[in-house]
Amino acid sequence: MTALIEATHLRKTFGSTVAVDDLSMHVEEGQIYGLVGSDGAGKTTTIRLLVGALRPDSGQAAVCGFSIERQTEQARTHLGYLSQRFSLYEDLTVLENIRFFAELRGLTQRDWLPRSSEILDFVGLLPFKDRRAGQLSGGMKQKLGLASALVTRPRLLLLDEPTTGVDPVTRQDFWQLLIRIVSQEKVGVLITTPYMDEASRCQQVGFMRQGKIIAEGTPSELRTGLNGRILEVRGLSPADLRPVAEKMASVEDVRAFGDKVHLRVSAGKAGAVAKALEKAFPARRGTRFEARPIPATLEDVFIVLSGNGNS
Repeated sequence: MTALIEATHLRKTFGSTVAVDDLSMHVEEGQIYGLVGSDGAGKTTTIRLLVGALRPDSGQAAVCGFSIERQTEQARTHLGYLSQRFSLYEDLTVLENIRFFAELRGLTQRDWLPRSSEILDFVGLLPFKDRRAGQLSGGMKQKLGLASALVTRPRLLLLDEPTTGVDPVTRQDFWQLLIRIVSQEKVGVLITTPYMDEASRCQQVGFMRQGKIIAEGTPSELRTGLNGRILEVRGLSPADLRPVAEKMASVEDVRAFGDKVHLRVSAGKAGAVAKALEKAFPARRGTRFEARPIPATLEDVFIVLSGNGNS
């Protein structure tokens, strides 16, 4: 498959702060690559390096075969970019915004007008083409940003936390759109996200910490390392469970997950920990206590890779 991003040993510093440290990345056509990490991990700086907004201190990156440093404009002709914040013109209508960005990229009306209708229909904004952008809901603004990024028929989309601050239904709608775009438009996508449910939708995930990609693979590959090591406990509150579990040598982490608690235990010790908990918390009338091994989630993986202790 065609490599749309080929980055090797990228490094970017701001004074004494190392934002991106020896980062290498490969993204292919038709692939959704999720870049995941805590705030300050270097995700946005990586995106800015790849669009040519920043120059690396060292290393190199090619986008669609063009050096982002030496052939910036050629590389950008193949890029669609959506930033964290809504960055279109709120006084312009939906269609005027798309026209502005299309003509800025050199498209004539004969090119952008039919494409605009096509892409607005695709994202569900065609009935609102004459509405001012400032009057759109958060989800509609998000779709307008995506439509503006797609009007030039890019081969690669760079999306920087595009669903932050929107409701779960809007996030779901956005991802359905994104999957359709990858399937029908045959683009590649690099998306940064703080949400593990979104990361699980990606074909490839890179976990970033302190400017480095510290783990990379498919969601299933990344979860494999915690196979048999996550114990789900129901029927006990974290406040009751934590003081007991933290004293067990085989328990590495105690974490609340909604109305349940996840214990991360040493390899091969899930059964022994479950039995120890049953002894420590004998059945009480009217209560139901259960401890069972479950498959690890990407959130479990993220907690380990982030180096977080008990909380």
